[in-house]
Amino acid sequence: MVAKQEAVVDVIKRFLSPRGSVKLAFQAGFLLMFAQGFSQQTNSSYTKRVLETSEIDMLFSYYSQDGQNAAVTGGEGTEELTDATSTLVLRMPLNENDVLTVDVGLSAYTSASSSNVNPLDGNNLNTSPFDASSGESRKDLLAYINPTYQHSSDDRNTIWSANAYFSNEYDYISFGFGGNYTRLFNEKNTEVTIGARAFLDKWNAIYPIELRGGFFDDRITGNGTYAPVFSEFEDEGRNSYSVSLNFSQILGRRLQGAIFTDLVLQEGLLSTPFQRVYFGDAEDFFIDDFQLADDVERLPDSRFKLPIGGRLNYFLNDFLILRSYYRFYWDDWGIVSHTASLETAVKLTDRFTIFPNYRYYNQSAADYFYPKEEALSTFEFYTSDYDLSNYDAHQYGLGIQYKDIFANAKVLTFGLKTIDLRVNQYDRSDGLNAFIVTLGTTFVGN
Repeated sequence: MVAKQEAVVDVIKRFLSPRGSVKLAFQAGFLLMFAQGFSQQTNSSYTKRVLETSEIDMLFSYYSQDGQNAAVTGGEGTEELTDATSTLVLRMPLNENDVLTVDVGLSAYTSASSSNVNPLDGNNLNTSPFDASSGESRKDLLAYINPTYQHSSDDRNTIWSANAYFSNEYDYISFGFGGNYTRLFNEKNTEVTIGARAFLDKWNAIYPIELRGGFFDDRITGNGTYAPVFSEFEDEGRNSYSVSLNFSQILGRRLQGAIFTDLVLQEGLLSTPFQRVYFGDAEDFFIDDFQLADDVERLPDSRFKLPIGGRLNYFLNDFLILRSYYRFYWDDWGIVSHTASLETAVKLTDRFTIFPNYRYYNQSAADYFYPKEEALSTFEFYTSDYDLSNYDAHQYGLGIQYKDIFANAKVLTFGLKTIDLRVNQYDRSDGLNAFIVTLGTTFVGN
């Protein structure tokens, strides 16, 4: 289950907007996925199906955040954002060995931060980075689809899968494909998985309103004439490639462990075109209380990422399971991070389980991060996105799950198997706070 959640995290991180926001990692980690198990039947005349019957996951999440360091307004301004996401996951057995999974979703968000890409398109009496524009740029809709075909060998010791991804929103299109190969050894006590992914993405670059051609406003104030030295990005493509390796082992009757790593390479337009930067060696110009951009963020056109981590699960007894997780991360932009989490599964009854959890995160700043007006116009690369700054974060949560293995409750021809509700609070040392509630249900066919 944990491995499948992490796979979903990687996909949704790429899909949900605004890209680079803490919302991506935080929300994706709690879109609940329920992984089916694999079983083996030794009778040569009958092979047990990998998936006995069709299953449907219906998932919903609501996310809300606030802060005062919006990258859209150069590291200073409101980060208020709300997002509602609905996801439908359908798993269908094609025969004894093959399963088709189709994951589709919609995400609708309203963002005070992104509304200030054009703070002048509303009816605000006073334009300010700490207030949202009332114009149409404050909201957007994202849609994605992720089909996966999976095949298991007759002895269930080999599993391979192939998948594709597609998402679309107002300024970004993403297309991806990949696959996994899994081999089980040692009477299924040892499992090795290798996977590869590629994403071929395309920006429809949207720049801050004041940097677009033909912009003029007679309300501009400042010393001299506002004439930023700005050029649009020539290449709007972004490609990402990754190879992953996962090794898991049953260490004893009560202990299970896993280690994993990924090699990730990104190339192309890795900057976000609408995120402003203000230079320390340039004059300041304003419309009301809103400072006009000196440039947008400029980041290198390649990035190599290397996360290495592991998990250890201990089954204390039939009523208590401890799940621990650690990840080390390094990239060639200068970020080093550590993630550690602990979750406890406490079985209250045969049907109800609660999941208290805690997660700690720490990262160093990227080499190209500068707070507002600390970058200079002579620098080659710069950003004021606080997602690339030095910070600590704490996340606290509680979940409750209802499970009925007999699926007695019916909706049409499908029986209700699980209901999973989780609530989490996220607090970051730079002042960003977020809250998310997720609700997931699984239905099985007759």
